[in-house]
Order: sequence, then C-alpha cells, then structure tokens
Amino acid sequence: MAKKIIGNLKLRIPAGRATAGPPVGSTLGQWGLNMMDFINPFNEATKDLMGKDVIVHLQVYEDRTFTWNSLGQPVDDLIREKVGIKKGSAKPHTEKVGKITRAQLEEIAELKKDFLNAIDMEGRVKVIAGTARSMGVEIEG
Repeated sequence: MAKKIIGNLKLRIPAGRATAGPPVGSTLGQWGLNMMDFINPFNEATKDLMGKDVIVHLQVYEDRTFTWNSLGQPVDDLIREKVGIKKGSAKPHTEKVGKITRAQLEEIAELKKDFLNAIDMEGRVKVIAGTARSMGVEIEG
C-alpha cells in the first residue's frame, strides 16, 4: 500500500546553499522532518548551479519521510539572464524592459522540457514566450 501524502511543499532555494536556517529549516521543521536528510543531498545535487535559485518540490508522507524533486532554475530567472535585466516590468503591456529572440526562447524551452506542460517544442516555446510577455519582454521574430 502506498504511503499517505500529508503535504506538498514548493521551495525556492539557492543552489548548493541550503542550510538549517530559513527558509529550509523553518519549513521542514513545521512538518517534523529531519533537515539534514534534505540539506546534504540537495547541496550535493545542485552544486553545479551555485549562485542561482532552484525550485524544489517535496512530498511529505504520514510517517515523517519525504521525497524531493529539483525542477532547476525558474523560467523567469532564465529569461532575465538571457535578456540581461534585473527584474520584469511593473506594467508589462505598456512598459517593455527588453527583447528576446525565438532562438533564446528555444534554448530555455530545451532546458525546461521535462517540467513544462507541453507536447512539443512549439508548445514549450509558447509557454516560455507567455512568461516573457508577462514580464514586459518583447518577443522578436
């Protein structure tokens, strides 16, 4: 029989730098989980992305065990890196903050292909382009 899931957590953590302090320690502590069972494997698995944020999904089970899955960098972070901006526009439909090419959208879509809800490359590019537009980034081509 499968274990009963009592919680689904989503965290944004700096890669390779998870510590027992907030946000990791306080979140896992609320669920009664052993922090070091997460922190050490997470830091080891994400050391190649050092300095960047990573999205992590945790499933907490009734017996106080958990599983976790790293989804890599958030799409908005990848777009900001490609465009070279610090943040998106406060008024994305009227104030544009940069431009991104279809080739750059395809690069991001390729990185995120396992985590996007799309069947093919065209669908993945449309998802990424939608995120870019909502940030005030114009799509070229």
